[in-house]
Amino acid sequence: MISSTRRSTLASFIVCLALAATVGRSHPASADDWGQWMGPNRDGVYREEGIIEVIPSDGLPVRWRTPIHGGYAGPSVAEGRVYVYDYLIEDGRPFNEPGQRANLRGKERIVALDASDGSEIWSHAYDCPYNISYPAGPRCTPTVDGDRVYILGSEGDLLCLKTDDGEVLWKKSLKRDLSAEPPMWGFSAHPLIDGDLLYTMVGGDGQGVVAFDKMTGDIRWKSLDCKAGYCPPSIIQHGGVRQLIVFHPEAVVSLDPANGNEYWSIPINPRFEMSICRPMIDGNLLYASGLGNESVMMELNSQKPAAKELWRGTPKSSVYGATATPLFVDGVLYGSDCHVGQLYAVDAKDGRRIWGTFDATRPEETRRINHGTAFVTRIGNSDRYLIMNEMGDLVLARLTREKYESLGRFHVLEPTGEAHGRDVVWSHPAYAGKTAYIRNDKEIVAVSLANE
Repeated sequence: MISSTRRSTLASFIVCLALAATVGRSHPASADDWGQWMGPNRDGVYREEGIIEVIPSDGLPVRWRTPIHGGYAGPSVAEGRVYVYDYLIEDGRPFNEPGQRANLRGKERIVALDASDGSEIWSHAYDCPYNISYPAGPRCTPTVDGDRVYILGSEGDLLCLKTDDGEVLWKKSLKRDLSAEPPMWGFSAHPLIDGDLLYTMVGGDGQGVVAFDKMTGDIRWKSLDCKAGYCPPSIIQHGGVRQLIVFHPEAVVSLDPANGNEYWSIPINPRFEMSICRPMIDGNLLYASGLGNESVMMELNSQKPAAKELWRGTPKSSVYGATATPLFVDGVLYGSDCHVGQLYAVDAKDGRRIWGTFDATRPEETRRINHGTAFVTRIGNSDRYLIMNEMGDLVLARLTREKYESLGRFHVLEPTGEAHGRDVVWSHPAYAGKTAYIRNDKEIVAVSLANE
């Protein structure tokens, strides 16, 4: 185990004061922070004023670049610090083969950087041999809650550390402590903090999802006989109660967050157990999708915790998300389709594809590409969206029911991963302090989004 180090300066202290906020129900997040996967509310909305209206032809200002190691985990940003989770390979040959696990020896590491200049404040690493497919590094974005940051590694190492200096407060191994089997592509359910509990997918008899005490790591409850899959749990308020939504490889399930008791369940079976994208809510509708033309639109009961199926997708309808969760806005789904590779707008009433474009994923393409990926983030309540595509381009676009309109693009970094014979970036950005924080397997880049 590598000891933690700390660097503190007056400048970083001032930044921390300016950006002070936390995530989690007990500590409401500031609009300037992005302390977990898909933002403060995990809804893919960036709520900050003074953001660019267009990306100029000469690009955007780069504030800093900092070298890092491999991983799919997106960065998180809170209280003037950027948290990055990566993997340092020490031995073995990494390769990407969907049905085959690679054996590597190395360390998983979380590093805290100063958001103002990208310099390291502290880091913590631990030995972690890999036996997974696509072994670039961790999948889960660090989750910041007050003075603690939580990480879940590809092999099931769950840690709670102090944000101040990286001291480990508690740790669990899903493999050793719960006898869980790591999924083919590694544990991927970004830890969810709500109140005094941490939720994540574990997998196994009676422990598909587990709630831990966020302060101690003690298990508070376990629920469901299912495999872990790759989708993080989420919480919605509907039918007069708060519901924990779990998408595992065989169903979308609603549970009581307090005890894990089941409210309702609707079956859906993505191929290769690839339940990945968070089910997204819009009004009384909830949408889930996965590989293999598997998707289902559900209607939530407004009077009680219950749901019914409205429609299922067909090969030429709906949008099938994989690595990137579609957004659901005013009756329209916007997301990149893992079978065709286009960004689609889909009518929530019946799954009809309203329009599609490769401009947001790979503009030079004209035919189908497997898992063509774009991470879509809405800017406030506007019709403007930030789109980070797999080529390393940050795109600003206007998305409406009627059309896709590009408002410029900037090539931020090189695609360093490989998938289906092409180079890709498959990591969700973070947006905070009028800045986009974007990573690949070699560096993290801070790009100004200020409308100046």
